[in-house]
Amino acid sequence: MFILELTYIAPLDRIDDLLDTHVVWLNKHYEAGVFIASGRKEPRDGGVILAVGDDRAAMEELVASDPFLINGLCTYRITEFLATKVAPELAPFQQTLPS
Repeated sequence: MFILELTYIAPLDRIDDLLDTHVVWLNKHYEAGVFIASGRKEPRDGGVILAVGDDRAAMEELVASDPFLINGLCTYRITEFLATKVAPELAPFQQTLPS
């Protein structure tokens, strides 16, 4: 599982100009089953996406397709972790430690 943390490097008016395009990108990955939660950080200096996947390289490629990143509006920090304990609703995403 991955935490994708966006940090804005452009003024909020430029972020707002591309927000609809970014949401279309988000929806595409929700429909594909990759994203399971997302939202703005508070204060509004970026956002966070919770994503599922086993391949960091694929996640880096996916992030590279975000319109915010393509247009130089944000940077990404990608944190991979093993979700070994989850709420019952997230049971399909529970992971085990490697042997």
